[in-house]
Formats: sequence, C-alpha cells, structure tokens
Amino acid sequence: MAQRQHRGRTVAAGLMVCVCLGTGGCSRTGSAAEDARAADPVETLHRAAAALVDAGTSKASTSMEMAAGGTRVTIRGEGDYDYRRRIGRLRVQLPQTPAGTAEHRPITELLAPGALFMKNRGAGVPADKWVRVDTAALSDGNLVTGGATDPYTAAELLLGTRTADYLGRTRLAGVEVRHYRGTVDLAAAAKAASKGVREPLAAAAKGFAKGEVPFDAYLDDQGRIRKIRHRFSFVNDREKGTVAVASTTLLYGFGTRVDVRLPASEDIYAGKIAE
Repeated sequence: MAQRQHRGRTVAAGLMVCVCLGTGGCSRTGSAAEDARAADPVETLHRAAAALVDAGTSKASTSMEMAAGGTRVTIRGEGDYDYRRRIGRLRVQLPQTPAGTAEHRPITELLAPGALFMKNRGAGVPADKWVRVDTAALSDGNLVTGGATDPYTAAELLLGTRTADYLGRTRLAGVEVRHYRGTVDLAAAAKAASKGVREPLAAAAKGFAKGEVPFDAYLDDQGRIRKIRHRFSFVNDREKGTVAVASTTLLYGFGTRVDVRLPASEDIYAGKIAE
C-alpha cells in the first residue's frame, strides 16, 4: 500500500475548565476499599487501563490546551472508544480565528494501535480520502500531534507511574470519584505498555523535552478513569523553545455501542499534503 506518512502539526490550545468539580466528604460506605486505594495509589493507577478493558467501551471528550505567540486557544474532541479492540473515533474541532469563525472544518480522527487516520486533514486531500500517520514515527508518539490524546494511550501512560498521592474523594459530573496526582516516567510506561502503544510511547520518551509527565487522574469505584489530565513538555523545532501542553480526557457512557471501521487501503491518500 503506497502512502505518505505525514507528521501532523501540533495546533495551539488554551485554558478551559472541562467540567465542574464539586467537593464531597469521604463516605463511611466502602471504607475498606477506600483505605486500600489510599494505601497504594501507584498500584491502583497501574490497574486503570485494565479496568477500561473490562468496561469494554465508552464515550470520550477531549481538550488540548497550549499558549503560542501570546494566544491561548483550545482544541476539543468528542467521540467514542472500544478498549478491547483498541480503536476509537474522535471529531476534533480546531480553534476559531480571531474573528470568531471556524478556521477549518472539524477533523475526523480514527485511532488505532500504531496509527492515526484523519479526514479533512488539510488542503490538497480529496474529501473522500483519509491521511494515515504512523504514530511511532512521530517524536511525540501522537500524544500531542493529533490535537487529542488517544484515551487508551492516556490510560496506559499510568503504567509508568513512579510516584502518586491520593487526594481524597470528590464528585465529577455527578459521579463520586477518587482523585490521584502523580508523575509518569515515559520510558517506564513504554516498557510496560501493550503492543501498538509501546512504540509510540518509546518515541515520546525520546522526543519530549522532559521524560516525566505530571498528571491528575480521577477514578470511579470500579477503578475506571473518569478524567485524566496530563501536562506534556516538548521542544518546538520551529521556535527553538520548550512548549507546555495540557491534555485532558473525560470518559463516560461506559458500555455504549461503538462501531468503528478503519479505512480500506484504496481510501487512504498517498499524495502530497499542503501545509
């Protein structure tokens, strides 16, 4: 299959509050489980990806925030994900222009082990064609490039958790969750990750400015991620500086029906992509 791999351009995104968090006191109910999670937050976080596989599927909402050139903008995504098949779909909306109009049509992204497929990627690509990106060939492993972090990859990043603190219980979108804060070692996450995630994370471990990624994670009573926020730091080759990006993923609607089909080879664009 002839095709051109294309390194997606990171798009700036700005600060936003994705959800309203209500504070809640610790409940006496389930205190034994509470104590266990509080006693070993690292082990609890290491099990988060497996808990998503057990759940099967979910809906997902993403945002990516970054300041560039004195401007803060936000990339938002909505879609769903199948954790057993390791594939998902997001509709990613790029930032508006200063005049308040959409700069681009929404990009449809299909997420798969080792690959990112994008429709409406850019000028010069036929409307009915997809652009395929080999995520292991990206210096950030597609943690940032696509404007959203793959939900399952975000979970498997937690396999590299070195240190973490349990900060107590709160409520998120009406669901009681446990809040953890810690740091991921990218190289350790790459070694522990599943096939298809391992190679992109190994690329990120080499390509990011820092090998450690701070995070905040909110898990429900089944150990499933409800919200996770990573703070990445990468080198901007064009501006020769380090850029900080915050990527937030919200997961909900577990068990939803997900029907994602990857493009056939003849539907993948192999020509030049205009920047």
